[in-house]
Amino acid sequence: MNKWIKIISALFILGIVGGVLGYYFIYNKPHVDYEKAEAEYRFTGEQLHSLYVANSSEASQKYNGSVLAVTGRISSVENPDSLTVIVFALSEGMFGDEGIRFTMLEHYRDQANALGKDELVTIKGYCTGYNDTDVILEKCSIIK
Repeated sequence: MNKWIKIISALFILGIVGGVLGYYFIYNKPHVDYEKAEAEYRFTGEQLHSLYVANSSEASQKYNGSVLAVTGRISSVENPDSLTVIVFALSEGMFGDEGIRFTMLEHYRDQANALGKDELVTIKGYCTGYNDTDVILEKCSIIK
């Protein structure tokens, strides 16, 4: 009986130590700095949008979760709530413009709002997917 108590106590202590170490290393894992990250792929807005429209599942598997650099002409800059969203409108859909939406990092708000309609710009960001109308990139920065 004494042998089983020692084994159970050792397993319990190992479980607690493993849980604490796992929590510590996962919780303190450094976050990716998307502004400094190198773009894995480079596209024009038309190229990226047509890839998702033609085969969204294949494009999603390949590009979702990647840092992309996209060059195109600005259609509009929107400011919903505390966000700044740059839009490349590439086609007219049933519910309005369709294309690419870039949610900018907070400190790019003024720079994004200063950009004019039809201005050519390159934007780098983290691709989160396609919602059947727009390709969505988040944590974006302007590289011009």
